[in-house]
Amino acid sequence: MFENLSARLTDAVRQLRGKARLTEEDIKDALRQIRIALLEADVALPVVQEFISQIRQKAVGLETIKNVSPGQALVKLVHDELVAVMGDHNEALDLKAQPPVVVLLAGLQGSGKTTTTGKLARRLIEDERKKVMVVSCDIYRPAAIDQLQTLAGQVGAEFHPSATSDQPAKIASEALAAATRTGCDVLLVDTAGRLHVDEAMMAEVKDIHRAVSPHETLFVVDSMTGQDAANTARAFNEALELTGVVLTKIDGDARGGAALSVRQVTGKPIKFVGSGEKSDALEPFHPERIASRILGMGDVVSLVEDVQRKVDQDKAQKLAKKIGKGRAFDLEDFRSQLEQMQNLGGMGSLMEKIPGMSQLPDQLKSRVNDRHTAQMIAIINSMTPQERQFPDIIRGSRKRRIASGSGTEIQAVNRLLKQHLQMRKMMKKMGKGGMRGMMRQLKGMQGNFPPGGF
Repeated sequence: MFENLSARLTDAVRQLRGKARLTEEDIKDALRQIRIALLEADVALPVVQEFISQIRQKAVGLETIKNVSPGQALVKLVHDELVAVMGDHNEALDLKAQPPVVVLLAGLQGSGKTTTTGKLARRLIEDERKKVMVVSCDIYRPAAIDQLQTLAGQVGAEFHPSATSDQPAKIASEALAAATRTGCDVLLVDTAGRLHVDEAMMAEVKDIHRAVSPHETLFVVDSMTGQDAANTARAFNEALELTGVVLTKIDGDARGGAALSVRQVTGKPIKFVGSGEKSDALEPFHPERIASRILGMGDVVSLVEDVQRKVDQDKAQKLAKKIGKGRAFDLEDFRSQLEQMQNLGGMGSLMEKIPGMSQLPDQLKSRVNDRHTAQMIAIINSMTPQERQFPDIIRGSRKRRIASGSGTEIQAVNRLLKQHLQMRKMMKKMGKGGMRGMMRQLKGMQGNFPPGGF
């Protein structure tokens, strides 16, 4: 996420860290690099100009700050200004209204409205303990109605049926009546999109808006469209009075222009970001955390939240008890750990959130990727239950069979077995010493990680 912007901004501010004094030329050069980085990220020009102007004004007199070097202070200025541009803090979905609270989702075709509706339903059901109904007003795409019905079944939401012969505003009104009748807390209304903003689409979505008077009106937009996302959001805001924005496909957005432009251009907060197709891949947008990720400072808070939400705690406890009793860490356990890592968004997501990881050399980063994780799982899946439990029995002919079954080479099988052996040794030490043993292991590893923070 935002790889290009992160790399450019990190380069621009890295040379300032630790400097006891900044010259005017230092500041001028840094601001020039930051400006280029933002423009290349497709951030709207007015936003870039305001951003640079604010930092230039606040950079005056940095030498007078006590206990913090001017270089560190300027880096913090850039961080704080990124936060300010994106909205200071997370603005949660407002559900403080007479139920059913209506949430309308609008946007262009292909922006991910239907998928986002399903993701939002799951978040409200699991995190807010709400009874949720969803309805599709997209009468132009029968597949969209079917897709939403499937998603509703997967996440446990009520589904109100609709047909292509119905009028969108009537569908929404009937869904609201059904949600009221069945005691639903929230009604999510998915609307039709178009390839571009046009009068017919706006008129239709206005009719739906009038029919159900939504408490929240969210504009769903593909973040990879850059500053065009902000411009389209502004057009929708003029027609609908938006209450917030959802940025989708943010995992594929290497630039970051949409995230840095939407709030300033529209005045509306980014409430959620979507990253991936899975129904749990929707996160609240926290500007301060995103700013830290962009500057390579990590995001430990989000990492902890991810672990609490996505890691199977029962499996984790069973593994801890197993290791604590001195039993070996086998390949079944190793596979489980790899799958848990995938649930957390994969290695790319983890490295974004661990402080200092962005400063690792590209050569090293390329060796730690999600393709290798999937390959290791495939190799373990090609083993017999006995081989997974007793990996020491895996020799020549077994290795050839496993490599053939997983579509890999024997060298890949050897690498996996070596990694597992290292993990098994570490787990054994941790098992002997419990938490103290684990802390000693982490302490020993600490020097191998680059420092994070400012």
